[in-house]
Amino acid sequence: MTVIDFAAFIERLATAAGETILPFFRTSLCIENKNAGRDLDPVTEADRAAEATMRRMIKQAFPQHGIVGEEFGVENADAEYVWVLDPIDGTKSFIAGMPIWGTLIALMRHGVPAFGMVHQPFIGERFYGDNGAATYQGTSGKRHLTTRRCASLAEATLFTTSPRLMNAADLAQFEKVEKQVRLSRYGGDCYAYCMLAAGHLDLVIETELKPYDVAALIPIVTGAGGIVTTWEGAPAQSGGRIIAAGDKRVHEAAMALLRA
Repeated sequence: MTVIDFAAFIERLATAAGETILPFFRTSLCIENKNAGRDLDPVTEADRAAEATMRRMIKQAFPQHGIVGEEFGVENADAEYVWVLDPIDGTKSFIAGMPIWGTLIALMRHGVPAFGMVHQPFIGERFYGDNGAATYQGTSGKRHLTTRRCASLAEATLFTTSPRLMNAADLAQFEKVEKQVRLSRYGGDCYAYCMLAAGHLDLVIETELKPYDVAALIPIVTGAGGIVTTWEGAPAQSGGRIIAAGDKRVHEAAMALLRA
């Protein structure tokens, strides 16, 4: 099978996850903190229910495939095809009632992200890509996604989820880039990458991401003409310190400051 053959199934996965999650959104939720320390790393009933639903569907349809999920761990990670799932990327936004979260579904083949989808069921939007092309589907119809041209940092709009998530050393490097851009904004989680792919912003810089935070986003940004790497310029599917850019010129300029 090719990745295209999985497209209809991925649509069904996204729909099922959305139907599981939406009854919990903007309700009184039981919130647990996965972090034993002071910082909040929340998980809700919606996260677990949606991932359980997607895992069940994958196992029924493709029992030989592997699965990596935020809530229930790793199964058969050495398989040719591995699904990487984040049922709610942006749980902090979710519990605050803000609609800038999404379900991330990635299909890896031989360890490389081959297809990715972000589904925002409350707004009714999907962003998906296969590295060669990227598409938006929502209330305004369907259209191809293309990143915008941006020649320099002085013209760039930069997003990060929160600089407070960075350690002191990484924050100092990030601030070198932030001082050079035209506009810097915080928040967005997965949605910032979708807006980059759609041509509305130019840079996303993050740290300490997990594979399920980024694997689905890579084929979307790449398919729209952008680039996603680590701060060192390596492939990004394993997570870590990540930089996504719509224009290679801005990527190179930001990389030079991050590594200085």
